[in-house]
Amino acid sequence: MGKGMRAGKKPSSGMGGGSMQKQLQQMQAMQRKMEMLQAEIDEKEVETTAGGGAVTAVVNGKKEIVRLEIKPEVVDPDDVEMLQDLIMVAVNEGLRQIDEISSAEMGKLTGGLGIPGL
Repeated sequence: MGKGMRAGKKPSSGMGGGSMQKQLQQMQAMQRKMEMLQAEIDEKEVETTAGGGAVTAVVNGKKEIVRLEIKPEVVDPDDVEMLQDLIMVAVNEGLRQIDEISSAEMGKLTGGLGIPGL
């Protein structure tokens, strides 16, 4: 037997099996909460406008455009570029707002753990 070892005594692994199991359970519970929260975020919708309401975009939590409205008076065949710009502004603002909502909600759950990608 090695120095300091007694018969029948197992060497300690230093892992603290009970606390490791508890940590694993906590991580699994947090993962379930995150999945539920993500499902809630996926159902959210934000509505944004550009050009004083000339273009309206509705974006959901999955970052999908679910509705796009363009007022007829803004459709000018001689200035398609302006219409494209208005659409991009409205859609990008919707995506930015969804990102902000998602970050804020996930931040509440993770409590500033600094988990990458959240």
